[in-house]
Formats: sequence, C-alpha cells, structure tokens
Amino acid sequence: MIDWDDFRNFLAIARHGTLSAAARSLKVRQSTIGRRLSAFEARLGVLLLQKTPRGFVLTPAGDVAFAEAEKMEAAAMAADRAITGRDVRLEGEIRLTTVETLAAELLTPILARFADKYPGITVKLITGTETLSLASREADLSVRLARPSGGDFVIRKLGDVGFGLYASASYLAEHSANTPDGARHRVIQMAGESAAFPEMVALTRRFPDGDIALRSDSRYVQLAACKADMGIACLAHYLTANTGLVCLADCEADREVWLVQHRDTHHMPRLKVLSAALSTGLRLGTGR
Repeated sequence: MIDWDDFRNFLAIARHGTLSAAARSLKVRQSTIGRRLSAFEARLGVLLLQKTPRGFVLTPAGDVAFAEAEKMEAAAMAADRAITGRDVRLEGEIRLTTVETLAAELLTPILARFADKYPGITVKLITGTETLSLASREADLSVRLARPSGGDFVIRKLGDVGFGLYASASYLAEHSANTPDGARHRVIQMAGESAAFPEMVALTRRFPDGDIALRSDSRYVQLAACKADMGIACLAHYLTANTGLVCLADCEADREVWLVQHRDTHHMPRLKVLSAALSTGLRLGTGR
C-alpha cells in the first residue's frame, strides 16, 4: 500500500530541487525527507529523482510519478476543503493573509472587535509579500491588493486604496529649487519584482530622472525613510495619516482591495462571520 506522505515528500523534493529546501517547506528534518525518499524508491524499485550538481531532477519514471502525485494532491486538497467546509462551529482558527500595512493599520482594529464578539475564534494573521494558496489551504481568507484571476474563488471588493507622492517638509525645503514636476529628486523605491507595482511605476513615470535613494520592500521602511528626509515615496494615504509628511500629488495608481476565499469553504460559519466583519469594518476610499 503506497503512503501518501511518500508522494508528498517526493513532490516537495521535485519542486524545490534540494533536500534542505523541501524539508523546510514540510517542516521536517533534512535527514528524514532524504531517508523517506530512499525507502520510497526502494519499495517501488525505480529511481524517481537523479541527484545532479544543480539539485535533484526527475527521471523518466519520476515524470510519471510526479503527474500522478499532483492528481493525488489535488484530490486530497479537495477532500480537505469539502470536509472542513461542513464545519458549523463558531470556534477554531482562521488563517487570514494580507500585506503588513493593511494588517497593522486597518485590520487589527476590526479584528479586536471581532475577538470580543467571537472569543472562540482565533485569527492567525499572516503578513508578507508572498501570496499564499487558498486552494492548498495555506490560508482560509485573503485580503489582496489585486483581483485574483482563475481559481474557484468567492471574491468581494472591499474598496480602493489611494496613493500619493509624499516627502518631508525638511526635504522639500532643502530641494525647493527643484519643483515636483520633472525635477531631479531622490526617490524611494521598492526592490525586485515589487518595483512593477502600479504605484511604483507611477513614481518612476513622475520622476524618470530621479536618483534612487533607497530600495525596500517594506512599506514601513519606505515611510521611515521618507520621514528621515531621504526623498520622495509613493505611499498609501492611510499609512501617512498624522505623520507630518507633505503630499505633493496623488499617484494616480489606486489599488483595489479584494476579500478572497475558496468556494468550497465560504459557507463555513466562522469564515462567514469574519468575512462580514471585514466587509463592514473596512471603509476604504482613494482620498486622504
């Protein structure tokens, strides 16, 4: 009888390419996952993964096993969602994922009121730039700054987030000879793929010859850099309230905010009450 855990370990190694990365993804020891792969291949009597200097690669038999393992994984996830979707208790854990600033500035007050009303429900708030998979049950609910495409999701628009070009009064006093339009300024940008976000593109378009003063994927670091007179940043209006920063102009790069969950679990009472609380509590607009 084939053990699903063997296929799960095999999938992790095939996807990540190394035992160490696969072990981290499954939260097990590297020695454990390596030992399980060897035992799995011994029972099957075939080599599934070939070790190379660049990591593990699939053998012809591994290609076949990988395709079948993905089918098993999809079926297991569907079964999990179907079963948990029938959970009618107003208790238990909900994994909610979103970006850090939305979580800290806008969601936590809503979640505080929610906790008072539903003490049996624990919200695990997961923040970061990585989008977690609802289909794989990495998260139950997601508040995203972009409308999802594809997937069997139930989505609800919560509003829009407006962005502005911000700088400190001290920075503007020092660079008063440089007008905001077309002048050479220092700008605060995001790093890597995040630099392609609409608001970052708008910043570059407004100051195409600007010197990059700092790159950071943390909105809070960008805010701190702006307050420290490092340059001009494109920041969400909700993030700059009561900071003393000067808004030069709107970025004209509003972002839509969407509440997303998988269709198989959207009828769960504890998810329904949290979805309702988020929808009611978030009153987002593009203005300051």
